[in-house]
Amino acid sequence: MNNLTPPTRPEPVRLSDQYQQIQAEAFRLVLDRLERRGISVDTLSRHDLRHEVTTTVTSTLELAAAALNGAERARMTEELLDEILGYGPLEPLLNDSTVDDIIVNGPKRIYVERGGVLQRVPIRFRDDAHLMAVIQRIVGPIGRRVDEASPYCDARLPDGSRVNIVVPPIAIDGPAMSIRKSRRVMLGAMDLVRRGLAPREALDYLAKAVRARLNMLIIGGTGSGKTTLLNVLSAFIHHSERLVTIEDAAELQLRQDHVVRLETRPPSADGRQAVLARDLVRNALRMRPDRIILGEVRGTEAVEMLQAMSTGHDGSMSTLHANGPRDALARIEMLLAFSGLPIEPRAMRRFISSSINIIAEVRRLPDGRRRLMHISEVLGVEEDTYRIQDVFQLSEEEGAPPPQMMRSAYAARLQGHPGLAT
Repeated sequence: MNNLTPPTRPEPVRLSDQYQQIQAEAFRLVLDRLERRGISVDTLSRHDLRHEVTTTVTSTLELAAAALNGAERARMTEELLDEILGYGPLEPLLNDSTVDDIIVNGPKRIYVERGGVLQRVPIRFRDDAHLMAVIQRIVGPIGRRVDEASPYCDARLPDGSRVNIVVPPIAIDGPAMSIRKSRRVMLGAMDLVRRGLAPREALDYLAKAVRARLNMLIIGGTGSGKTTLLNVLSAFIHHSERLVTIEDAAELQLRQDHVVRLETRPPSADGRQAVLARDLVRNALRMRPDRIILGEVRGTEAVEMLQAMSTGHDGSMSTLHANGPRDALARIEMLLAFSGLPIEPRAMRRFISSSINIIAEVRRLPDGRRRLMHISEVLGVEEDTYRIQDVFQLSEEEGAPPPQMMRSAYAARLQGHPGLAT
């Protein structure tokens, strides 16, 4: 076979137009029946609603003179229940524990990620209006909006799954949506070891670093597992500590009792001012936190975050998009420059190096596997250059020997703190 010839891809099974039309008509009739009887969907059990839907599907099929077998009728009933009570065609994917991400490229093209690999699924929305109705059902309960005036939005589902939405006019081919599903069963450190994300020794070191209140930055690309690692490491924070989390869309799942969760807010429809991450970090400093956990540092909030790390809030943590430890420090410098902080480069580097103790890099490999690639300690600045010492580094070369933990400059601070053993 010619290596330049693209591989053929099986066409997903599509529902017939007649099936879609019958389903849309049955959906309308169910809502009309309930409205005429003065019944709210919220007051019905799923069993009673199923009876209403089944009756309506039968009458709709008779009127349309359509021949659907028993399996197809049962399928339509379940889909209508999902449409009325949930998020329509997305419900089976949201309930599928093997699906990590759901990607909607318009009403007809839906993909999922399983085991780090994207694949197309035979599910679709009827049209753009159907997809927009589900989108509004997602953003409405959390006070967000998405329309022509605000054509993109970060949102979340009730279970903490993160949602990003873009709609026309900036989405040329129709509404698009990506959902990063929240895990219903929270992973532990040993789960990451068993999945091969990192060797036990590396996670043992990170657990000790969290308990020793070292400031940590977790870096990597989109979908590399930064938030997953942050969630796992947060379990090693003592339950007596007061934590404040700050996110654009709340998705952290902390196990502690004493947690205050803050979330940014975009500009409202009536013109009320947006609440930015920088505002929330600044306010969090007045809330007597022991640690601040910033879901992701991506803007001028880097100033306040570094100030928190260096002025009594030891053990604070955040994530950052970067391709390596030195690249992460360069990006932090850039964010500080954007903030207009009046400080010379040498003083800026000292400020950064005194605030961040450990940088952990995670990466998603081409085959979909996620791996912990680096653990680096930031030890200061020498001649305008950061002193960085690797304590763990995973080689990407095939056949390379297993990585070994190297000498830590923070060994004295880590001594006496338990790792994964407890």
